[in-house]
Amino acid sequence: MRTLRTVLITVGAAGAAVLVFAFLAVRVSSHHSLTVDVLGSYFPAWMVCMLSGLALTFVAHWIVQACNLKPYIGPAPLIYSCLMIIFTFATWILFYQN
Repeated sequence: MRTLRTVLITVGAAGAAVLVFAFLAVRVSSHHSLTVDVLGSYFPAWMVCMLSGLALTFVAHWIVQACNLKPYIGPAPLIYSCLMIIFTFATWILFYQN
């Protein structure tokens, strides 16, 4: 059985990896276009931000499940939809602020 310490170490390592990835992604990207080139096809930036918001919401859900925090949060549909909106806007501001 996993102890609280191992769960917190795992969550902390995952969070640090996400922060390092976000920092490197901002530093590596030299232009802030409203379209993103993915395998030769251009996608609107809002679509990329929505997908990253969804992925970060799944990570947040995994953290809630791993730390047994479900009894402490409010109504799950409201919480997770708000988290997705926050993560989507944060991604937009982080990568496409200009």
